[in-house]
Amino acid sequence: CVSHPAAWEGRPGSVQPPLRTCRNVHVHRCLHTRTWKKEKRGFDWIEAKDMPVDVREVRPTMRAQAALATRVSDVVPSSIQELSHQAKERGAINLAEGFPDFEIDGRVVEEAVQAMRGGSNQYSDCWELKQAVAKTFSKAQGVPVDAQEEVVVTCGQTEALAMAVLAMVEPGDEVVLFEPLYETYSAIVKLAGGTPVYVQLHPPDWTFCKEELEAAINKNTKAVVLNSPHNPTGKVFTRLELQAIAKICSHHFCYVISDEVYENFVYTEDKHISFMSLPNMKDRCIVTSSASKTFHVTGWRIGWAIACKEIAEAISNLHVKFADSAPAPFQVAIASALNFEHEY
Repeated sequence: CVSHPAAWEGRPGSVQPPLRTCRNVHVHRCLHTRTWKKEKRGFDWIEAKDMPVDVREVRPTMRAQAALATRVSDVVPSSIQELSHQAKERGAINLAEGFPDFEIDGRVVEEAVQAMRGGSNQYSDCWELKQAVAKTFSKAQGVPVDAQEEVVVTCGQTEALAMAVLAMVEPGDEVVLFEPLYETYSAIVKLAGGTPVYVQLHPPDWTFCKEELEAAINKNTKAVVLNSPHNPTGKVFTRLELQAIAKICSHHFCYVISDEVYENFVYTEDKHISFMSLPNMKDRCIVTSSASKTFHVTGWRIGWAIACKEIAEAISNLHVKFADSAPAPFQVAIASALNFEHEY
């Protein structure tokens, strides 16, 4: 197509695209003008209704692919879910996805059942859950949190992180990711129009090199995504490491989006330290977490983000536009579960 060179589709079997051979006649359809053209010396533009039915109906998948936005080109099927499917088909032990092989506590289930029977079945922004999140985080990390203005309930931690990235990252921005990493991070950054920049964690202790982190950050860097405790290595970032990241980010005026979904899975003397608890980092950090791992309810999709008022409001607005609300009865159940005794 001379006018729209990237907008042709047609029949398979061509020698060279975009020409598609059909009964010795080259047939094309321009997605912009929605008309067909037959090229065989003397033929001119003709309407699609005048073409043979078999030509008009070929390759619906090609038409669908042509309709896709370029932003989804880097969003590929999840290798984690594929491994889970393979394990299920073969009866193998599944080490791919982060969910347990035992049932959840009956008390948590009962809280959800009672919430459903009590009428918590419509759109909801559960105030009790926001209060529980703020109270739990403040108690564990010593950081005061305003439940009303600084906590956003989302559909799982992944949505919290995605909404944080969408709220902050624009085309041309760069986001630093520590590698190895959870596969979703890169896709989220690219969907927001940003560019992922990778910094390696080095075995056996999975430490990062300060010089490599410094080199990865420049005037285009909007944020660093931190995951501690870390998936997939299990590394717990030390206070010295977090302080080094904070110093670099402060120098370059960039933010930290901290995925702390494994915050309660630390089995050594090294305790989980939230990046937000570091001096002067509360307004430069977005914490994302969820009930999925702590209460092993990965299918309930209850997560949250903690951020300063302005960023929390932006995340909340995006969440409402994308999902409206997290599942109402599960919000109520997790609000109660967060108030269970600490031994749980």
